[in-house]
Amino acid sequence: MGKNDHDRPGVSDEEWARFMEQAAQGAGDAPKEPSARARMVTERLRATRGQEPAGWRTGPAPRQRRRPGRIKAALAVLGIAGLALIAVRPELVIDRITGKAAAREEAAKAGPLAPETARPSAPPPSPPPDRPTLQEPFRGSPALQWADGAAGIEVPPATAVGGVPAERIAEALDNAKAFLVAANLDPAALKGARPEAALALLEPRATETSEHLEKSLAKPGRDQDPLSLFTRYDPAEVKPVGEVVKVRGRMWVEAGKEAGQADVRLDYSFVYPLVKAAPGADQVERSIVRREITFTVADPRKWQVTAGRLTLAEHRVDLANSACEVYDGYLHPGFDADPAAGPTPSGPPKDPYDRSKAIEAGSRADCGTLSRT
Repeated sequence: MGKNDHDRPGVSDEEWARFMEQAAQGAGDAPKEPSARARMVTERLRATRGQEPAGWRTGPAPRQRRRPGRIKAALAVLGIAGLALIAVRPELVIDRITGKAAAREEAAKAGPLAPETARPSAPPPSPPPDRPTLQEPFRGSPALQWADGAAGIEVPPATAVGGVPAERIAEALDNAKAFLVAANLDPAALKGARPEAALALLEPRATETSEHLEKSLAKPGRDQDPLSLFTRYDPAEVKPVGEVVKVRGRMWVEAGKEAGQADVRLDYSFVYPLVKAAPGADQVERSIVRREITFTVADPRKWQVTAGRLTLAEHRVDLANSACEVYDGYLHPGFDADPAAGPTPSGPPKDPYDRSKAIEAGSRADCGTLSRT
C-alpha cells in the first residue's frame, strides 16, 4: 500500500477499481463520474498493459443474469417436444412400462438355438408380443433365435441305410440341402424366377413329377400350385425386408420301402419378413412356410436311377399368413391397409411356429386363424 502527498496510506489500484465498480452501481458514497485519481490510474494501467481496462470510462460491463422466465420457457419447450415424441412413438414409454424393452434386450443377448435333432415336444415359448420393424423384422418372433438362411440346414453324418452305400447317402443329403436352398432361399427364385437349380436336382426319369411341376410353374392353379414345392412372392406386390430368411428344422435318413432304397426326410420351417413394394411402406409382415419332403435314394447297382439326382416321393406344405383360396403361385401376406377379400379365417388359432406335430394333409387349403406370425 503506497502513501499520498500527506503521508496517509494510499489506495491500491485493485481497491480503487472495486470502489469505482460500486460507485457505478450506485453503491457506497463514491462520486458518479471518474475523478482525477481514477483517470491517473487508468493512464498508468494503459501504459503498463497496452490497453485500457474495460469499464473505466464506460462503466463496468453488465453481468448476465438468468431470468426465471426464460428457464421456465425452455423447460416448457422441452416438455412439449417430449410429449410430441411420445405421441409419435408411444412405445418408447409403453415398452418400458410393460417390460417389452427389457424382454427385447434379453432376446437380443440370447444366442442362437442349438440345432434341432429330433421333433420338438412342444411349441416354442411365446416372447412378449412385439411388432416387427424394418430394422428388426424378427422382433417378437421365436425365429429371432433361429439360424440365418442355409446355416439352418445342417447335413447329418452319412451312413449306409437300407442297403444304400454311405457314399450315395452322403451325396443325397448334400443334394437335399441344395434343393431346399434353391427352392426356398435363392433370391431370384423367391421373386418368381424359374427355380432351375432346384429342378436340375430332380430325377428326370420321374416324368410324371416333372410334367406336373412344369404345368404348375407355367399355369398355377388349385391342383397345380408351385407353392407346394417352391417359395415365391410377386415382387410387384411385396419385397423382402433385409436379406435374412430364418430357418429351422432337420433332415434324417430312414430305410426305404424296398431293398436297396433309403428315404431322405426333411422337415423345415422358413420365416420371410416382407413389406409392401411401395415407396415409404414400413409395415412388416412375416409369412411362415413349413415343408415336409421325402426323397427316395436308390442303389444304382439295383435300380435304374440317374446319378446325382433325387426322386421326389412325397411333399406337404403349410403356409401361414398368405391369402386363402388364392392359387396364383405367390405368397400374399396380409397388411392392415389391404381390403377384406376371400373367405374369413375361422377355427381355433394355429401356431405356425409349432413344429411338434406333423403337417396335416390338406393344410394348403386351410383358412384358419393364426395365434402369431
